[in-house]
Amino acid sequence: MDRSWKWVPGFGAVLLTLLSHMTSALEVPLDLPQPPTITLQSPKDYIFDPRENIVIHCEAKGKPHPSFSWTRNGTHFDVEKDSKVLMKPGSGTLVIDISGEKAEAYEGTYQCTAHNEHGTAVSNSIVIRQSRSPLWSKETNEAIVVQMGVSLVLYCRPPAGLPPPVIFWMDNNFQRLQLDKRVSQALNGDLYFSNVLPEDTRSDYICYARFPHTQTIQQKQPISVTVLNNSPEGERRPEFMTPLGATSTKMVLRGETLELECIAEGLPTPEISWQKDGGELPSTRTSFYNFKRTLKVSEVNEADGGDYRCTATNNLGTAHHIIKVTVKAAPFWVSAPRNLVLAPNETGILTCRVNGEPKPKISWFVNGVPLENAPEDHSRKVDDDTVILSNVQSGSSAVYQCNASNEFGYLMANAFVNVLAEPPRVLTPPNRVYQVITNNPALLHCASFGSPIPTITWFKDSQTSIKNGDPYVIHENGTLEIHVAQPLNSGKFTCIATNILGIKENHVFLEVKEPTRILKQPEYKVVQRGMSAVFECKVKHDPTLIPTMTWLKDNTEVSKDDRFQVDVDSLTIRDVEDEDEGTYTCVMNTTLDQDSASAMLTVVEKPDPPSDLELTDQTGRSVQLTWTPGDEHNSPTEKFLIQYEDLLHQPGVWINLTDVSVPSTTAQLKLSPYVYYSFRVLAVNRVGYSQPSQPSSQYRTSPAAPDDNPSDVRGEGSEPGNLVISWMPLTGFQANGPDLEYRVQWRQKDVDDDWSSKNVANVSQFVVTGTPTYVSYEIKVQAFNDYGSAPEPETVFGFSGEDLPLSAPEIVQVMVHNSTLAEVHWEPVDFPSVRGKLQGYKVYYRREHSLQDTEEASDQNEQVLTFSGNRSEGRLPGLQPYSLYNLTIRVLNSKGEGPPSPSKKFETPEGVPGPPSFLNVVHPSLDSLTLEWGPPMNNNGRLAGYTLKYHPVNTTKELGPVKIMSFPANETTFTLGNLNSSMLYKFYLSAKTIKGSGPIITGEAFTVMDTTRTQPTVETGKGPTEPPHPTSPVTQPPPPPFHKAPPVGPAFGKVNTSMSEDGAVISWDYFGHHKNVYVEYIVENSKDDWKKELVNGSHWHMIKGLKPGTSYKVRVVARDPSDPTVHSTDEVLVAVPAVPSRQVDIATQGWFIGLMCAIALLILVLLIVCFIKRNKGGKYPVKEKEDAHQDPEIQPMKEDDGTFGEYSDTEDHKPLKGSRTPSNGTVRRDESDDSLVDYGEGGDGQFNEDGSFIGQYSGKKEKDTHEGNESSEAPSPVNAMNSFV
Repeated sequence: MDRSWKWVPGFGAVLLTLLSHMTSALEVPLDLPQPPTITLQSPKDYIFDPRENIVIHCEAKGKPHPSFSWTRNGTHFDVEKDSKVLMKPGSGTLVIDISGEKAEAYEGTYQCTAHNEHGTAVSNSIVIRQSRSPLWSKETNEAIVVQMGVSLVLYCRPPAGLPPPVIFWMDNNFQRLQLDKRVSQALNGDLYFSNVLPEDTRSDYICYARFPHTQTIQQKQPISVTVLNNSPEGERRPEFMTPLGATSTKMVLRGETLELECIAEGLPTPEISWQKDGGELPSTRTSFYNFKRTLKVSEVNEADGGDYRCTATNNLGTAHHIIKVTVKAAPFWVSAPRNLVLAPNETGILTCRVNGEPKPKISWFVNGVPLENAPEDHSRKVDDDTVILSNVQSGSSAVYQCNASNEFGYLMANAFVNVLAEPPRVLTPPNRVYQVITNNPALLHCASFGSPIPTITWFKDSQTSIKNGDPYVIHENGTLEIHVAQPLNSGKFTCIATNILGIKENHVFLEVKEPTRILKQPEYKVVQRGMSAVFECKVKHDPTLIPTMTWLKDNTEVSKDDRFQVDVDSLTIRDVEDEDEGTYTCVMNTTLDQDSASAMLTVVEKPDPPSDLELTDQTGRSVQLTWTPGDEHNSPTEKFLIQYEDLLHQPGVWINLTDVSVPSTTAQLKLSPYVYYSFRVLAVNRVGYSQPSQPSSQYRTSPAAPDDNPSDVRGEGSEPGNLVISWMPLTGFQANGPDLEYRVQWRQKDVDDDWSSKNVANVSQFVVTGTPTYVSYEIKVQAFNDYGSAPEPETVFGFSGEDLPLSAPEIVQVMVHNSTLAEVHWEPVDFPSVRGKLQGYKVYYRREHSLQDTEEASDQNEQVLTFSGNRSEGRLPGLQPYSLYNLTIRVLNSKGEGPPSPSKKFETPEGVPGPPSFLNVVHPSLDSLTLEWGPPMNNNGRLAGYTLKYHPVNTTKELGPVKIMSFPANETTFTLGNLNSSMLYKFYLSAKTIKGSGPIITGEAFTVMDTTRTQPTVETGKGPTEPPHPTSPVTQPPPPPFHKAPPVGPAFGKVNTSMSEDGAVISWDYFGHHKNVYVEYIVENSKDDWKKELVNGSHWHMIKGLKPGTSYKVRVVARDPSDPTVHSTDEVLVAVPAVPSRQVDIATQGWFIGLMCAIALLILVLLIVCFIKRNKGGKYPVKEKEDAHQDPEIQPMKEDDGTFGEYSDTEDHKPLKGSRTPSNGTVRRDESDDSLVDYGEGGDGQFNEDGSFIGQYSGKKEKDTHEGNESSEAPSPVNAMNSFV
């Protein structure tokens, strides 16, 4: 809304512009009276196609709707008189039907006028011209003949068209001529050759002109050019062909595009460069065309004027041309006049500020009439580009026109002045909801209208007034802007529009949303063709906004293909193809914002096989192989593998020959004789091996003698009297020629004999027979073929066949070290009697029986120890004490064992015994435990007796003093007395011989529990029996009952349960060791998991926190992480009793009833005393007394201390005050008040005839002094009454 300038009385006209205000762009609601406003008009220069109707637009709005009229060439154009002209209903738009008519008749300058009762608006002057495409003038083009190297210009000179035509050169085949640095087309259409070449010779250089409006093309006559080479032009410096001379001038209008052109000739072809003298070319608006022959500067302004220098350069020199550019300007707006809405008696101004070169002339019109010809208006003052309207009145509305013109054009604008008195109205729809993303600006609109112009104020949540300032800005048009919106800015906003005629408010709502953010972006993927690629794109967005996920490939939405699966936060591409490679972008859109992220997909594959294998530089033992690599498929080749096939010896088998590193594609290959080679190459990248290439041509090498002899030559006998000579035969590839054989040679070592020799065919062994037993031989095996022998072979050594040993070890002796270890010695046999390679000696020994037993131990297995090498002694560990053993020794070679030595017997001494076989605790009582045990399984000597150690263990795992007892060998039971009840004892029992005590066996057990310390035992599934009277709670759980330690594996005994006020006490027998023990429990009939509590090292546990009135199933479980076996007790049921109500109904208690009776009697006595004191000294009827004073029971209490109000008569005496009842229900004597007990003994008192109390107290009783807490006993009402008798 334009702000009108208001006149303030008391200021001069000079300050008028400073004390008024203007409106911004204004839209007056169409339901209000207003002058016409042009809304649509045709351009100032209208070129029409004669094949189509002429349509001249003129649309306007106003209230009432305006009427339209036209002028043509400055005179009224009567539309109704021309049947070819139609004005659209409700509009000023003209439609001229020129079919069958001469279109030239309607050319001219048209202007539209829109009028209603409030004013007249005028359109621009619209020049109507017909487009033209004239024919080329007839001409005859002479053939052009030039020498090679000279410059040449082919002129086009097209006919002048409206608008100007587009020029291009083609040949007879309608193919555009190729333009380059040497051949270029000028802006006027001429074709320039900086120097001609023989290939420029042709007879069909044709210039074409295309006319845009009519879409017609005109053709010039072909031009023939012949280039001769008999006297070519030499090289020369550059010279300009256009523009000519050293300088030229160019005028351009502001806002248009400056086009400068420099075309130079020379040999070699010159290069063109540009610069601006005294300044720089505007980089953002400068562009070069036609191989830098043309410079264009767009959106020219005054600063673009100056000297532009173009420079042509070749290797012979340079040439310069300066173009002086002058910038002129048609009129352009600085500030166009804007509509004014003024209230009666307001003042406003219209400004028409323009610029141009030369300076434009400004003319003012009102309702289409020059101001100088308009009726005089004293409220209007014109000052060049400003019209001042003072104290406007109703009915003075009008449309003002401003026209600014110079020699290059004109500007014309309409601005109405509408005088209205209108209360405010808000044009923004009510209750509009604005949504914006956090940290973005928010604009809340409050478009309004009124005259005078309303003042806009804003409120937040209908309470807080919003002022200009961070974070709020209230714009001139009423819009409220929040620079950086935050969630706390959400809410209801109210804008209020106010002027002197009224007030109007409107409510809008702002919702600040969370931004959309991609939390996990897609990542770069390298995927093998045929595999799947998955791009993840996890997004966070405002939950109230509906998101839309879109996936793009190279900025195009991914195709709806079965291979592309779009999920909530991912894109999966199955069976990836090469065409899938590209950039993938996930775009998350909401109605308010979006976020996106991209990642590349690279499709890789094994390389294509190499091709074009070629063999060169062929020799007898080498050849050069060359190949061409295949496509790498986005994964660089790492190496090449060359394989060969031996078509002679192993057809169909390809063998790896060598690797070749990249980038080499050539390899020099070493070859072997007598091989029919075929080669192939495989490429390797990170994906894998390519398919093999096609095999190369076959290459055969010539035969030769073998290069190598057989490997792994050995000689060893398989049986007595032979020697087996074996070797690894050569392959056909190693044979180097036909008819491969082996020459086998052997002779006995260290014997001066000749070599024995035998030629054998292509086999791998030869057997020599009739050899001595186990004799060393020298052996050689040599390869040879038809072309010679391999080099002299190396000599290896072997032995002929072995036989069983002949002799047994002698002089066998045994030395016993202790009860479990003995050492045996023997005399080794002679080496010849071994008859083979000595492997060692075997000692066979067997336990016959214990020395305590006379019978032979038939169940003892024979044991064997082998001592390798040439040994003469060995140790026998692990013997059993106090036993008889028998042993023999045999010698051992590779063939087997020799005869046994004579048997040798020996005895082992006594040792310590094994542990007792078991330890049981039986018959536990309060102060005794009976132990039973069994003798050791292995006495290892004569059993001497047993040693028992034991000590108590208290509840804190502290150990008591150790007591030791010994027992004879024949005693296996004992009762321990004088033990503590409910105590755990641990026992350690061992057996002994004369050698000492053996390993111990342990056990532990409890003495019987002292039941006087425990709560009643709970039967399975039942709760405890409630005691007949309250008892002190048991704070320590009782120790569990006795515990036995049988020798056999983990098991549980009986589970006992009891209840205390702190929880359920569970105790059990457990005979296992090294287990994790848990107490597990669960609510009966519940499907929840069992709860468990670890109780390692104890045999009782208290479960706390159980819910009263609930039954639980309980069990004890033993687990071991290393042992899958789980031991568990049976489930027992524990009922937790409901908590008895501790709230006592006070109204039923005897002490409370007695207290209430005492209080009632005391109040009654107080009433009687008050009644007597009030009537003391006079006689009057009871009726009168009751009328004067109401019942004391309903008298108000004192406000200060809560006591009853006092009664008194005219006599001055000490009043009687009431007593208080403390909140604890006992009657207490107030320190400042007297109770009736204080007066229990006094003077005589009498009653008058009417029952009133007469007389005074004869004396005052001393009050009792109370210290500390006062007595809770109520004062006796009997004593109180006796004091009055």
